Amino acid sequence: MQELPRSLSFRMPAEATPLGFRQRPAKVLLEVDGLMRRFPGEGAAAVERVSFSMGEGELLALLGPSGCGKTTTLRMIGGFEPPDAGRIILRGRDITRLPPEKRGIGFVFQDYALFPHLDVLDNVKFGLRGMRRAEADDRARAMLRLVGLESLAARNPHELSGGQQQRVALARTLAVAPPLVLLDEPFSNLDAAMRVETRQEVRALLKEAGSAAILVTHDQEEALALADRIAVMEAGRVVQIGTPDEIYRNPVSAFVASFIGRSNIFEGTADGMDADTPFGRLPLSRAANGEVSLAVRPEQILLEPDPEGTAAVVGREYRGHDQLYWVQEGERCLLVISGPGAQIDVGARVRLRICDCVTPVN
Repeated sequence: MQELPRSLSFRMPAEATPLGFRQRPAKVLLEVDGLMRRFPGEGAAAVERVSFSMGEGELLALLGPSGCGKTTTLRMIGGFEPPDAGRIILRGRDITRLPPEKRGIGFVFQDYALFPHLDVLDNVKFGLRGMRRAEADDRARAMLRLVGLESLAARNPHELSGGQQQRVALARTLAVAPPLVLLDEPFSNLDAAMRVETRQEVRALLKEAGSAAILVTHDQEEALALADRIAVMEAGRVVQIGTPDEIYRNPVSAFVASFIGRSNIFEGTADGMDADTPFGRLPLSRAANGEVSLAVRPEQILLEPDPEGTAAVVGREYRGHDQLYWVQEGERCLLVISGPGAQIDVGARVRLRICDCVTPVN
């Protein structure tokens, strides 16, 4: 048996090489090809021709609002929901019609599904029933060392914090060395501070173990922080897939621009790499022509106090590391984020200056 790392120490792992929007992973682990699922009595399909590939060791987030099809997609990959069409290929093997227990995929549920009558060690050993007892014991303890919980092996699940239960659930899943782990809203039961800490621990654990993972979430901050790539879903379809930076900086639609962070959307007339807008002629992040909708992030707008300015601050939210302003200019209300420096009072007149490229999102 391959020796497991003795201690993770929760150090941040070296980042994997980012995988671009149209790139195919160098070593493909999973291929999802044209998955479809329509539930009886519903008009629109829950999942409509979803296709993507992911590489060995990659962390992919399926991100979107409630009802967009992300959990149904995950359940089809795991074998808990039958697809009406499409294929699922894992390491070159068609697993589309295999039952969950024959796919070699790990699954971490929202409620962690720990057995309350078993202690931590026996919970982790549960999936190792085919091993000799001593061998299973060693493997389970090695996984508890990996997640930093070996000293809690004799405790029962109710004696653990939410974050510790999450790590036990992950240790149990990783104990059987799956090439792919499916995580369905795994941090939804944790408070805000615990979510931030736990998701970084989970990312480090998966990287240390070398397992790939698909995370389902509606939390864009969670997806940006944890995933190597994000697949944004809307109405049963994947509308954009790319690295967090690609998705944030170059959204392909107004939906993506507004769902991943905040964006101001306004109209303009594009001519190649420039556009005429209500804020003057501005450079574009990619070429476009004709009437277009344009997105600009709140942090791309500078506010300059000016008694003769054409805009006015109508609201302000102090957030410590920055400040969020609502600025009214004519019929438009814009969101602007600035640093923690000098505050601009509500009611003050200002000039707006966009200091970066704007993105066509038609």
